[in-house]
Amino acid sequence: VRETTGLPLLTDVHEPSQAEPTAAVCQIVQIPAFLARQTDLVEAVAAATARHGGAINVKKPQFVAPEDMVHVVKKCEAFGNPNVLLTERGTMFGYGRLVNDLRCIPVMQSFGGPVIFDATHSVQLPGGATTGGRREMVPFLSRAAVACGCDGIFFETHPNPDKALSDGPNMVPLAELPRLIDQLVQLRNLSLEFSA
Repeated sequence: VRETTGLPLLTDVHEPSQAEPTAAVCQIVQIPAFLARQTDLVEAVAAATARHGGAINVKKPQFVAPEDMVHVVKKCEAFGNPNVLLTERGTMFGYGRLVNDLRCIPVMQSFGGPVIFDATHSVQLPGGATTGGRREMVPFLSRAAVACGCDGIFFETHPNPDKALSDGPNMVPLAELPRLIDQLVQLRNLSLEFSA
């Protein structure tokens, strides 16, 4: 995929033993939100990505305050890799609802690294037999996050989200992505004018 697209690869790991082989292939190794506080996993990913010159993307758990993510960043640095991205993907609000507190973006940026906004997982509706989602909210939330200064946007996409094997209800249809990305680039450029 990297040879075809020229883009860096990102994938997540769930166990420390997966860190080394993944870091050997991917330029960014992601630690999922529910595993971000597992020190053995953070240590393995930080060490492996440091050896291979990669970066770490840590998703902020839905139950962790943005201020507390500094501890994860410090662990990554202590275990050898200061190249840490943090991803905001919503906070649990009662049962079956995620909300985004966009103050998370500047708070986590104050730790020194880039902050990514996960637009598609932010619209998930957890619970039930399968996880649902509100994909029609993705453009609104991603525009708000860009206006607040996020450093990147994470999207899950599919040619036909309703036929996707997982996360379909919150995916952006592939055909809609170019228009949305164009809007976000324009908004980012405008946002940079205000922060200059």
